[in-house]
Amino acid sequence: MGRRIRAIIFDLDGTLVRYHGVEFESSWGAIAAAAGKQEESGRILREFLPRRDAYQEWVERDAALLTGISVEVITAKIFPPPYATGAREAIAALRGRYTMGILSSGVDLVADRACQELGLDFSVANRLLIEDGRFTGESETVVDLWKKADVMKEIAAKHNLDLSEICFVGDHMNDVPVMRIVGLSIAMNAKDKELERIADYVVSDFTTIPQIVEESR
Repeated sequence: MGRRIRAIIFDLDGTLVRYHGVEFESSWGAIAAAAGKQEESGRILREFLPRRDAYQEWVERDAALLTGISVEVITAKIFPPPYATGAREAIAALRGRYTMGILSSGVDLVADRACQELGLDFSVANRLLIEDGRFTGESETVVDLWKKADVMKEIAAKHNLDLSEICFVGDHMNDVPVMRIVGLSIAMNAKDKELERIADYVVSDFTTIPQIVEESR
């Protein structure tokens, strides 16, 4: 294909980690459910999902639901993360040969845990602020749901990568702009027809990824 892949970057929610029983299989949804706030979080999701200009407000509203709740209570319910089929095996096969990381509009609490457990090089996700073992209710929007492509460009620059040298693995509509700018795109457990249409590959098992990447060198 005339490109040399040097880095593989994964979406988190619904791709690398799949929390069943919550919308988009997301870390946001899993944390809200663990906190007993699933209904309220769902209302916020329905209100803000159509408003692409208001993502930071969405994050702030969702984070505020957690004010004062013990982090330990939440992590006991959401960890270990439910990794997608074949994720551990695929990443183990790729480790040491590629720069690998997470780019997610999900929560750093889960992204950082997955990064550590899977032996990835970095994770970039939205932050829930914590003080004295409890959520403060405050947040930092690092990866806007609708502006992931902008953050991907920043990651490429930071790691001295050309976008054509990056393979991105994602599952949903907000991953489409990222897939349009990278050298190799893989739709994993795709939940969006446009994603399936533009992705170079559409797969449902992580163990197929090492061969795909190798054949794309």
